[in-house]
Amino acid sequence: MRKLLLPISLIYSFVLSIRHKLFDWGILKSKSYDIPNICVGNLNLGGTGKTPHIEYLVRLLSDKYNIAVLSRGYGRKTEGFLVANSSHTHEDIGDEPLQYFKKFSDITVAVDEDRCDGMERLLQEETPPQIVLLDDAYQHRKIRPGLNILLTDYYYLYSKNHLIPAGGLRDIKAAAKRADIIVVTKSPEVLTPYYKKDVEESLKPLPHQKLFYSYIEYQEFKPLSKCSFSNNIKEAKTVLLLCGIANTYSLEDYIKRRYNTISKIKFNDHHNFTEKDIDMIIEKYNSLIGKNKVIITTEKDAMRLVNSSYINKFDNIPIYTIPIKIKFHKEENNNFDDEILRYVNNHSQ
Repeated sequence: MRKLLLPISLIYSFVLSIRHKLFDWGILKSKSYDIPNICVGNLNLGGTGKTPHIEYLVRLLSDKYNIAVLSRGYGRKTEGFLVANSSHTHEDIGDEPLQYFKKFSDITVAVDEDRCDGMERLLQEETPPQIVLLDDAYQHRKIRPGLNILLTDYYYLYSKNHLIPAGGLRDIKAAAKRADIIVVTKSPEVLTPYYKKDVEESLKPLPHQKLFYSYIEYQEFKPLSKCSFSNNIKEAKTVLLLCGIANTYSLEDYIKRRYNTISKIKFNDHHNFTEKDIDMIIEKYNSLIGKNKVIITTEKDAMRLVNSSYINKFDNIPIYTIPIKIKFHKEENNNFDDEILRYVNNHSQ
């Protein structure tokens, strides 16, 4: 099938290459900004871990700087520029911006499909940000980030992938040359020199590009339904894993190592849960054998579940969310932080 779709991918690659050349030659204009602004993006359609890496940067920088996160707000039903507030749901600003807003009370979260308009509107705020984190903006070349961070999944390196529809890339591999930092995400916690050599030979980073490796650290489960607060998840034997994210393999592996039985319901990324979906999930849960059973879902899915009109149907079902954090390998953690802080310090007004 991939071979049959390759001609379409080649045509799409040609179109994207022309677009990039027009920006490179200055025929299509890119706008830069005086304040530090950091883009976190990828070449894949999704699933490389942009959200937890944005959160990592927020934790690194928010103690000393006024931070804003600017996102498109994928999947929202609104348009234009919005600054998140407590009345907004995922339908107003998108699930990922809502997650940032819920987790970090001391930052500004804004959405705008036009990144330049969003930047300018943020800078006009009564208290403008000192740093802007551009969420998933690698392909949006109308804005020229001060620092470009490109993410690629350890098990699905962009260098070994193909452009859609023959593969899972949404941009050409040559676009990677614009990155200042490349982060190989979801890498093993134990990373041998052999693995790193294999990755470096595949990616072939340019002399100016810094290469780092991150992995996922799963946090304590958090109760999501009323029943969950009186339930002890440590006693659970059977798990129904509920996911609406691009790549679930690392989460599945984590859950499988801890529970006897795992069943899975998979939705598309950013899926909006309907009453029919909720009923199907509950029916699946009830069909599982045993008493010590729970539902586990991701933070991003929880943003859409809790705002569902039918969330009360889970009142008598133990359902939990599992937060995650990004970690860099010990020998690289300080180096990555230093790269970010150096850029910010050199470009702060």
